[in-house]
Amino acid sequence: MFLSQAVKKSLIVSILPLALTACALSSCKAAPSGSSAPAATVNPLAAAAADPARVIAKVNDLVITRGDLERAKKIVMANKPGLTIPPMLYLEFETQTLNQLISTELLYQESRKLEIKDLDQQVKEKMAQIRKGFPRQEDFERELKKISLDEKGLEASTRKDLAIAYLINTTIASKVEVSEDEVKKFYQDNPDKFKQPEMVRASHILIGVNGKASAEEKKAAREQAEKLRRDLAAGADFAKLAREVSSCPSGKQGGELGLFPKGKMDPVFEKAAFELKPGSLSEVVETPFGYHIIKVAERKKAADVPLAAAKDKIKDYLRAQKVSTGSETLAAEARKSAKVEVML
Repeated sequence: MFLSQAVKKSLIVSILPLALTACALSSCKAAPSGSSAPAATVNPLAAAAADPARVIAKVNDLVITRGDLERAKKIVMANKPGLTIPPMLYLEFETQTLNQLISTELLYQESRKLEIKDLDQQVKEKMAQIRKGFPRQEDFERELKKISLDEKGLEASTRKDLAIAYLINTTIASKVEVSEDEVKKFYQDNPDKFKQPEMVRASHILIGVNGKASAEEKKAAREQAEKLRRDLAAGADFAKLAREVSSCPSGKQGGELGLFPKGKMDPVFEKAAFELKPGSLSEVVETPFGYHIIKVAERKKAADVPLAAAKDKIKDYLRAQKVSTGSETLAAEARKSAKVEVML
């Protein structure tokens, strides 16, 4: 059960582009609960010094190396921040990840039987989209290095990803249907999934303070925040000031943080936000990030989400589940007639 959460049975399709996109331009989130999320950890004794060129599996004429597996593991872990694989389950984690690599390769080999006329252009556009997520080329290259990949390798992986997506869309997704009865049954069987918690829509201005700041620096930052609070109370434009002085990336959007429930922000920040009435300003709020002035625009009470409002999302979810199951079945059928050797 543990690994069914750690490594879901879906194939590693799109995992490279998604991993890279997720690394681009982290946002402040105003004051997230606790400090930054701990890095995912794995068994430090497992395969740390293994030869990356060693072949650990063959899929027909294609070889999968230890380096391929290590890269895939890094990507899985990067998409599961804070995940820890207990030593006794590490081999199972490796085995499941390798099986996903094998299934992905089997699907790619199936996709090569189809004619994809604009694949080169799709690859070009996807690569441009990934690069666009990084402010500088060196940032892009640094994230690639984290997963032991270069730009040429990313392009090859992107080509494989798009070819598999075409195969799945053509042979499976285009034929999937979700009935109204299925949607209704899922809604009735999962009432806890359709409870909307109390939420607020807030903006903030942050006068950031370094954790090593001196008492004098903290005092100056607080005085700046207090002055901003007085200016806002006197009618100054909140969004304009946020864009001009806020230390949080949200300042570029006028300090807008969107809707959020309890449990997502720093406890002190959250308490102040949930005590405000729509349209009102907080006093200066101190958190480990610095000094905040919060403005709440909207409050939403806890409520059950009606079927009509949830219908489209349920349909999308059930459709995705069917596509995932169909993809697994397609890979399993391809494996029956393929020559697969595992030497892990």
